[in-house]
Amino acid sequence: MDFRKTYYILPNLFTLSSVFCGFVSISLSAFGQGGADLYQAALAICFGFFFDTADGRVARLTKTQTELGRDLDSLADVITFGVAPALMVYKWGLTSFGRMGIFIAGLFVCAGAMRLARFNVLSRREEAAGKKEPGKYTLGLSIPAAASVLVLLVLVAHHAGPYKLVSESVVAGVVLMLSYLMVSRVRFRSFKDLRLTRRTVELALIVGGVWIVVVMNGVSKALIFLVLITAYILLGFAETMLFMKRRFVQYRQEKLAQSQAAAAPEPPRDEEVLRELGAFDATDEA
Repeated sequence: MDFRKTYYILPNLFTLSSVFCGFVSISLSAFGQGGADLYQAALAICFGFFFDTADGRVARLTKTQTELGRDLDSLADVITFGVAPALMVYKWGLTSFGRMGIFIAGLFVCAGAMRLARFNVLSRREEAAGKKEPGKYTLGLSIPAAASVLVLLVLVAHHAGPYKLVSESVVAGVVLMLSYLMVSRVRFRSFKDLRLTRRTVELALIVGGVWIVVVMNGVSKALIFLVLITAYILLGFAETMLFMKRRFVQYRQEKLAQSQAAAAPEPPRDEEVLRELGAFDATDEA
């Protein structure tokens, strides 16, 4: 028996573990009786984050990346980071809207599925074009990042006790905004091109030091993660605005160059130059 062939099973097992976490979260949200069940549903999705991150790492380490694993990963993300957080946030903060709340939560699932389908199409196009290095940016907010916002809202509210930090209208607005960001053309950093450099190490040490100080002061870890993911989304907005500004300036410069080229006098032809010098006077008289 060639045990090396079994390596292809490892990343798929991690992906299927993420699917199982999503199913557990859906079950807890659907049949739960209160905030404790929704808190456990959010924790189940957190375990799904771990398995979703690990399957790609394992596939690259064992060199077992396959088309089956890629498609399976997308299907797993729809369940764990699409359906599970949508049902969780509906039971947590959208039930008062009735059927409209179901519609809002369903938009999140549909936008996540569209985001994954577009990502797969763009990835295959890049591979067909011969591009092997991962891109610096991704088009639209990734579905795990969008799901993490909903999960962290539930975790922060649970640690806050009986006090609900946001109203149900705000929750609906957050879900709609995340749904739009997943299918938008806003560019977000993928962080797949990070290299172990001196600047990266210094930044990691600074973030780690700030993390330790904040945690020692009693601030909830879920709140810290929520602030970080919010900063990540705002960074995407800022970089997209700067990119659009540069594109607009470049477009204006091109239009200005074209208008100047059109307004410039046409250079004289050879026949016109010779005629001005009197080369055709004798011919005209004859």
